[in-house]
Amino acid sequence: MRTIQATLQRPTQPYRLKSFACIAQDFNDISFHNSSLTDGSQLYTSFLRQCTERKSLSGIRRVQLHMIKSGFGHLSLGNKLIDAYLKCGSIDDARDLFDELPHRHIVTWNSMIASYSKQKRSKEAISLYEGMAWEGVFPDEFTLSSVFKAFSDLGLVRGGRRAHGQAVVLGLEVSNVFVGSALVDMYAKLGRMRDARLVLDRVLEKDVVLFTALIVGYTQHGEGVVALEVFGDMLKQGIKANEYSFASILITCGNLEDISNGKLIHGLIIKSGFESAVASQTSLLTMYSKCGLIADSLKVFKRFVNPNQVTWTSLIVGLAQNGREEVALTKFRQMIRNSINPNSFTLSSILQACSSLAMLDQGKQIHAIVMKFGLDRNKFTGAALIDLYGKCGSTEMARSVFDGLLAFDVVPINTMIYSYSQNGLGHEALELFNRMKDLGLEPNDVTFLSVLSACNNAGLLEEGCRIFASMRNNCNIELTRDHYACMVDLLGRAGRLKEAEMLINQVSNPDVVLWRTLLSACRIHREVEMAERVMNRVFELAPADDGTHVLLSNLYASTGNWDQVIEMKSMMREMRLKKNPAMTWVDVDRETHTFMAGDWSHPRSKEIYEMLEELIEKVKGLGYVPDLRFVLQDLDEEKKQRSLYYHSEKLAIAFALWRSKNKTTTIRILKNLRVCGDCHNWIKLVSIAVRREIIARDAKRFHYFKDGLCSCKDYW
Repeated sequence: MRTIQATLQRPTQPYRLKSFACIAQDFNDISFHNSSLTDGSQLYTSFLRQCTERKSLSGIRRVQLHMIKSGFGHLSLGNKLIDAYLKCGSIDDARDLFDELPHRHIVTWNSMIASYSKQKRSKEAISLYEGMAWEGVFPDEFTLSSVFKAFSDLGLVRGGRRAHGQAVVLGLEVSNVFVGSALVDMYAKLGRMRDARLVLDRVLEKDVVLFTALIVGYTQHGEGVVALEVFGDMLKQGIKANEYSFASILITCGNLEDISNGKLIHGLIIKSGFESAVASQTSLLTMYSKCGLIADSLKVFKRFVNPNQVTWTSLIVGLAQNGREEVALTKFRQMIRNSINPNSFTLSSILQACSSLAMLDQGKQIHAIVMKFGLDRNKFTGAALIDLYGKCGSTEMARSVFDGLLAFDVVPINTMIYSYSQNGLGHEALELFNRMKDLGLEPNDVTFLSVLSACNNAGLLEEGCRIFASMRNNCNIELTRDHYACMVDLLGRAGRLKEAEMLINQVSNPDVVLWRTLLSACRIHREVEMAERVMNRVFELAPADDGTHVLLSNLYASTGNWDQVIEMKSMMREMRLKKNPAMTWVDVDRETHTFMAGDWSHPRSKEIYEMLEELIEKVKGLGYVPDLRFVLQDLDEEKKQRSLYYHSEKLAIAFALWRSKNKTTTIRILKNLRVCGDCHNWIKLVSIAVRREIIARDAKRFHYFKDGLCSCKDYW
């Protein structure tokens, strides 16, 4: 009894595979003269199984070599050898042996075709599929499902249709849901959604995989409404959704910003017990983010026990796209602390968050992380870095990143041209634009928009007109309203208002943005008569357009027509329209501070205003005279001067200088509206008085102030 108990209590030894030294010894001990073929076959099969479990490619090759040397005839176990090679990832060794086999089983054909398809070697998969017919081997459902994927990967519609025809002949199209799903997936990837829907309708016994393939297809081709209808049809037919169908339809709701259906599906997910599934949770998070419900997105994220790279990235992207850049940075730091490595999409998104608030220091830290993971030459992160440095006024760094990219395509070039545009470097933008042909790249509509914007910001009227004319003559480029708006702005700011108006009239159904762009030019040149005519055109399209009311009110104020200003403001009150307040942000010691005109809410307001008064006295000594034309209120002269002193950008600069006394660092501010002319002149003189460089990014472009000059050359 004790012996039995001791045996039961003794810990069992885990099963261990033989070492290759033992296998080699077994090879030496084999004598096929004294063994039956069956015994040899079983022994070699055992060795192959052990090699496969160890993922030992060299072991399989030794087994095959031993077969040949021993005279066993390795072709008798050819199918098993091929299977072993494929499981160890050596499709080329498998193919060499496959070509030697005199008789190949359908399973072996399928394994080879499936492996080629999985490795994106689609041409070879199709070649093997076509070779089956020559040997009289009929494909089955597994053959067809793999080869359908190969045809879709290569975009071969005709080949896919021929394979579809064979499925029909073999009776597999309507009777086999596995084939039906693969067909739907193929047609969806080829953009043939009508064919995909016809296949689904013909399949006799439908399942959730089949419906999910169609839903994904409609979603990817921007037909979200139809995808929702298909999802509803699936439920009506009594087919229960799974984790992946829920994830797909949530993506659809997010793309449509359809929060009503999104919440209904969320409830259905809870009821079905899939709320804890990773795919469903990640799609829920993304759906709420795309619908602008960041609080709900964060709630979903908190339920994750161990969020993975995809989940973290989805959260960070959603935060960055919804104006929650600082929270996105906080979550990114948490992701790194949790030892989750970011990918190119994570890093691109967090760099965009930094660029949105012109956070250069934080952006440089992210740049170091990008380099650590070897992604600094990746075109996506590269473009994000170029955008960051461009939006922080550091075009030299942006160009350095651009020149370091391994491969150029149109995305980083567009980003670099736009960076030059924002910083007023029109000639540099044109030089890069002209180089595109040498690089073998064709400019697209975004390229043309960026280079037109560069001409606009640099005042390069003739160059802009020439490029716009070339676009009109290029049948491959479709002119958009954005292109027209850029040209209207360029002509308008140059004072060619009648030409700008004629250009708008050439557009079919011009929108509010086009007319408002012309109205802005009327304000610059104080062209009241045209402005009132333009205002009527805007109000025909959008009577409650607050931007138009504000522009016209400011125009009346700049010309001293205070009665009209009062009338416009009264109209805005009646319509409950509000003017966006001017706000300026400044980043000091990794903290962002926000200011509004006449703002006393900052805890260090006393010190800020003392510094501001000191600066005003200094710049007055350098010739500063307040430009009262930029006061948009009917006040006496002294009050007008005081109102100009306390603009938000002046407060932000005063604070930055107070916090960084005895330093020579560059001051960077960000404003939500355009910098006014008075502040522009004031900042130029401040750069002399304090011997500091100041970079201001407003709603339109960058201003780089140094030694009393601005990079915009007073053209903005």
